Amino acid sequence: MYAEKLKQFENVENLGGKAWEHAVMIDFAEKSDIEDCAMHCFHYQQLFELLLKHLLEIKSKFGAYPRTHKLNKLLEQLVEQSDFKTDIDKYESHLTAITVCAEAYRYNFLIDCKVYRKDVAILNPLLDELVEFANI
Repeated sequence: MYAEKLKQFENVENLGGKAWEHAVMIDFAEKSDIEDCAMHCFHYQQLFELLLKHLLEIKSKFGAYPRTHKLNKLLEQLVEQSDFKTDIDKYESHLTAITVCAEAYRYNFLIDCKVYRKDVAILNPLLDELVEFANI
């Protein structure tokens, strides 16, 4: 599902291509018997981070992205520096939660999968908006 959404970036040698690689890993995680959703979260965060940075690089007035890994900050910057428009308030806390749960993966902490899945359900439409914006 995610690899198909980001199909346009398949094997592209830039940050968009790296986002697609994480989409492939998310699809793998969803088909596997892995019960800990922290791995899924790590790849989901990376997908978002790399896609946002790719869009900042190709669509922002400065053609650059910051070093931050905070998804909410990257989205804010994309809205401020490009023609991309969305309701930042609707997504901000969920993007922060994804950023935090990706840290949990790095340190082998368990996360609440039920809450995580709710964040993903809210953020998937934003992912669709970002992919559509990449095509403009």
